[in-house]
Amino acid sequence: MCGITGWIDWQRDLTREAATIDAMAETLACRGPDASTRWLSPRAAFGHRRLVVVDPAGGGQPMRRRRGGREFVLVYNGELYNTPELRRELEARGHVFQGHSDTEALLLSYIEWGPACVERLNGIFAFAVWDSAEETLFMARDRLGVKPLFYLERGGMLLFGSELKALLAHPEVEPVVDAEGLAEVFALGPARTPGHGVFRGIAELKPGWALHFSRRGLRAWPYWRLESRPHEDDEAATVAAVRELFLDAVERQLVADVPVCTLLSGGLDSSALTAGVIRVYRRDSRGELHTYSVDYVDNDRHFRPNDFQPDADGPWIDLVARHLGTRHHRVCLDHAALEEALLPAMRARDLPGMADIDASLLLFCKEIKKDATVALSGECADEVFCGYPWFRREDAVTADTFPWSLKVGERLRILSPELKAHIRPLEYIQARYREALDEVPRLPGETGRAARMREIAYLTLTRWMPVLLDRKDRMSMAVGLEVRVPFCDHRLVEYVWNAPWEFKTLGGREKGLLRRALAGLLPDEVLWRPKSPYPKTFHPGYLGAMRERVAALLEDASSPLRSLVDVDAVRELTRSETEFDIPWFGQLMRLPQLLAFLVQVDAWLREYRVRLA
Repeated sequence: MCGITGWIDWQRDLTREAATIDAMAETLACRGPDASTRWLSPRAAFGHRRLVVVDPAGGGQPMRRRRGGREFVLVYNGELYNTPELRRELEARGHVFQGHSDTEALLLSYIEWGPACVERLNGIFAFAVWDSAEETLFMARDRLGVKPLFYLERGGMLLFGSELKALLAHPEVEPVVDAEGLAEVFALGPARTPGHGVFRGIAELKPGWALHFSRRGLRAWPYWRLESRPHEDDEAATVAAVRELFLDAVERQLVADVPVCTLLSGGLDSSALTAGVIRVYRRDSRGELHTYSVDYVDNDRHFRPNDFQPDADGPWIDLVARHLGTRHHRVCLDHAALEEALLPAMRARDLPGMADIDASLLLFCKEIKKDATVALSGECADEVFCGYPWFRREDAVTADTFPWSLKVGERLRILSPELKAHIRPLEYIQARYREALDEVPRLPGETGRAARMREIAYLTLTRWMPVLLDRKDRMSMAVGLEVRVPFCDHRLVEYVWNAPWEFKTLGGREKGLLRRALAGLLPDEVLWRPKSPYPKTFHPGYLGAMRERVAALLEDASSPLRSLVDVDAVRELTRSETEFDIPWFGQLMRLPQLLAFLVQVDAWLREYRVRLA
């Protein structure tokens, strides 16, 4: 994994812009702490920060290769899981490898197949290739959007980078946020509309999209999208196919020349992932597998079960770790550390995010990084197999909005009348919701409940899952930890997408298909444990700290937050003794997280010197 950035310009000699490229790349140092390199030419310049995972000697970037008198230069962030297959085919076509990195396999794939190479890739990636002879740039992002890639095109210039901060480091890019950007933050946030970069002029290449830039201009297109078609396998064949695809994805994603571990919460997804890894470790005599979990000081006393978080993880983690024989490590965080990490988490996203839900993952990854460079996570199983509460709650199924954001009133009532008039949040949410529904690939003849479940599944995969993938990427890469997500293997996603709803809910349970597919890998009580999300703190001290911080901001005449919120409404929240009946966003974000979100907004406006337009 790495951090990449670049600059294409038809007007300037970029061989003179080393300082700017270095500054852009330096913002990504956390993503690539092991090496920093650049490549300059008159029309194109690339910067790269490397995290060494595969082929330390031969995988350096920017990587350059020549063929037929043409030079191709690649910068790449990600990991390919089908490198051996690509290598065999490329060698059969006459290519000679100098190392064993997936970087080289990717560059030679582009040289051989051009833009069509993306259709052959199995992995997570964001990359850019410069063709010096044609003076063209090609960029692509993986199908599910695990790896990020932002860009800005203006007057014959194109800038790109793994994170927003890389573009903002360019002297000609101003941190301007207009009404649409504010609507993204205050009406949809921490979610974002696919392709939206929040700052004016900045876009994000959408998942499964590619981009071509030349003197003739910029063209972007989707090279992959979900397709709906009749599912032809019966129940038994479907269960077997899911098991095979999942275990293959897990094994492929163990490739590394550095230590690998897994995240283990004791839930179905992380336990299944760990069981899949253990099978490979035992077969290949790879030794002991290290697993990691996170919890919070005094959560054993303060935990309160609810529909979204039914029980605590601790006993389940012990059960799974013993059953699989892993060497388990517990990371325990206190609420003071969470408070201190709020702003580092915001800086990692370059935007206000999921507050302490982000901060805790940042601290968790920081501890894991002390021992490992690569971790596998069970993230995204709920998106792929429809495990969230909003697939079962009637109020969410029938809602005419995004089902993870039903408490729109709670978040909009804290906005100032002027901001609401400026961004028209209800209209903005509805427009983005309708836009998403218009994209749903319909199955001919499918109606009623099945059609609605397909809609919610599509919304979850394309509008909710990116929130968690952004979170996982930014918080882990902020400390130089690579986290892989086998449930995002596109072959598994494509197959499960078309499995009928009655298969997905086999046994009358959420993720029933996955549970059946994993039979025998886990103890039955773990296999059928109700869904429980990533843990959060329930300590009253955290809520108290957030109340104090927001109250102080309301009294600070220099706070940029004051002009954007209804001060009286927010002050009332700081004094409220009542939690929301359901989260205002996702599964975990209630009153403490709303207050923490406002703390992040204030710091973001100040630190990024955001100019509102």
